Amino acid sequence: MGLDRHQNPAYSDVLYIDQLIGPDTVNTMPENTMDAFRDHGAARETLTAHVGEAQVTLAALDRAGISLDGITAKLATDGVKLFCDAFDKLNGALAEKRRRFLGPAHNSQTAALPEPLKSEVGKASEAWRAQGDIRRLWNEDAALWTGRDENDWLGWLDVIDAQLRDMPSLTEFAEEVQARPFTDALLLGMGGSSLGPEVLAESLGSARGFPKLHVLDSTDPAQVKNFEQKVDLARTLFIVSSKSGTTLEPNVLMEYFFDKAAAVIGRTDAGRHFVAITDPGSALEKAAAQRKFHRVFHGVPSIGGRYSVLSAFGMVPLAAMGRDVRAFLESARMMARSCGDDVPPAQNPGVELGLIIGTAARQGRDKVTIAASPSLASFGAWTEQLLAESTGKHGKGVIPIGDETLGEPSVYDAHRLLVYVRDAAHADAAQDKAIDALERAGQPVVRIGLKSPEQIAQEFFRFEIATAVAGALIGIDPFDQPDVEASKVAARELTDAYEKTGALAADTPVFRQNGIALYTDERNAAALRQAGANSTLESWLGAHFARIHDGDYFGVLAFIERNGAHFRTLQDLRTAVRDAKHVATCLQFGPRFLHSTGQAYKGGPNSGVFLQITADAASDVAIPGRKASFGVIEAAQARGDFRVLAERGRRVLRAHIGSDGGADPNSGLAALTKAARSALR
Repeated sequence: MGLDRHQNPAYSDVLYIDQLIGPDTVNTMPENTMDAFRDHGAARETLTAHVGEAQVTLAALDRAGISLDGITAKLATDGVKLFCDAFDKLNGALAEKRRRFLGPAHNSQTAALPEPLKSEVGKASEAWRAQGDIRRLWNEDAALWTGRDENDWLGWLDVIDAQLRDMPSLTEFAEEVQARPFTDALLLGMGGSSLGPEVLAESLGSARGFPKLHVLDSTDPAQVKNFEQKVDLARTLFIVSSKSGTTLEPNVLMEYFFDKAAAVIGRTDAGRHFVAITDPGSALEKAAAQRKFHRVFHGVPSIGGRYSVLSAFGMVPLAAMGRDVRAFLESARMMARSCGDDVPPAQNPGVELGLIIGTAARQGRDKVTIAASPSLASFGAWTEQLLAESTGKHGKGVIPIGDETLGEPSVYDAHRLLVYVRDAAHADAAQDKAIDALERAGQPVVRIGLKSPEQIAQEFFRFEIATAVAGALIGIDPFDQPDVEASKVAARELTDAYEKTGALAADTPVFRQNGIALYTDERNAAALRQAGANSTLESWLGAHFARIHDGDYFGVLAFIERNGAHFRTLQDLRTAVRDAKHVATCLQFGPRFLHSTGQAYKGGPNSGVFLQITADAASDVAIPGRKASFGVIEAAQARGDFRVLAERGRRVLRAHIGSDGGADPNSGLAALTKAARSALR
């Protein structure tokens, strides 16, 4: 670029033109320099003149320790940086104007962070800008994470446009559903195949004239029967959702409900009530063809289950609900553009959130508490899976905390980060007050504001970007789940053994009283006895709670029916532990958490203290073509997960509510909670 006289008056204002004229040469210059050259410049070949003299001069400079190569390299580096800085500043200004222009159509995000977290997030943000890391993410550069196969799992970055191109298929399907007398739609899936649709069903609901969507992701016999009784089998659309097509739970649920539907509709016509969502060529696609399913929708092989809600795994259920799929995707695309590769970190909502989560985790604030308005309550479970399964591995990661009843600031430790997803149309005043109090007390709080539940589409994409960014900061691959398979293998071994022998191997309790038996491995049993466990339930629970220390979290892992009564009772239990021990607590129901937060519990930081709860099935449910019932499979899954937790050195205790002692889940849970409160006192 030409210099003008204002930059250095000692130089000719056409110096950088006069001396750089030669064959095949292009020079750029500002308009005032061009005008000056027209006025008094000389058009002659100067670039090749006096080459010998120049070489002598350069040699003399080199002997004096002045390197031309070093000077030009620094000029190039500095020049590129100046151009990049200016370009990022321009993009940032455009992003801010776009945000202001969009106004309430775009979900807001603010962060109140204490020092030094705020300072470290600022440094991380500048590093990501200077290094062009957002462009690397969108360019699918695996080296941003661990350099292995991460670039094979980034199909979610552009799935919105792909789904918009597939709108004719989704529209046709919605019209077919509306034309048939369906009153219910029952989705059978696990993990990413079920948690996203659950958010859609509970936050948005079905349009008039379309079936109500239910989501079943459990092998608990009582829950299976409950859902069977909840729907009219003859007027139900069944959506079997499994990416791999080999996941145990969707397959046994499909076998069960296909048999039940066939008994009502007839085996020849039953397939017309079923559709499948699965990756191309999967075992489920083959089973759907054999059973003559009405439709098979394909997922994208390059998208992992927990990132799949904006693909067919979420959009097919949304279409079945009669919602405006195009408008939903357009809303999500708005967030995708705001998180694009041309938007610097400070104006990029997804990247900024990810930098906060990742930086907080590196500072020890690795318990990410998701608080959501009641209208968006199920969003917490979806976020838990996304964060836990993506970041919790190799002894690292964040532990997401969902469904927590917010408490007073005094019961919160210094290991929390709070993310508040607020629906302005259905805000909860008590929740607002609690968040305000926590922020005033110095807890870091990220606030995300939605105008209405319909804008939840944007949050799916925001949190996907944030999780990928947090994974890069933590230093893991956010797209694999190495510890999920361990529990599957353990459960499969137990169920295979049952198919051969007709029985699960007997366990020996370490304690039994009034229908409640406690089980654990030798290492944990010895530690509990040393901590004071003796002849009472309270002593064993007290010894277990005594193992909770600063920086830990407590988890209730319940393999029982997930219903309102059980949820409220176990919420009381986890809240009592939080208030007494001042640590984060979580409540999960099995087996669904095995495909979700279970990854972090087994593979993330060894800071969890777990109480697993199991119970005898009051009434078991058989599965067509299998010796193992739903109750047997659930028991095998619980035992398998317990075994892996113990093998990974986790502090874990199992409480089993047995019918042989006259206890049922309700009375057993009440007794367990009462004993826990006594132990905490």
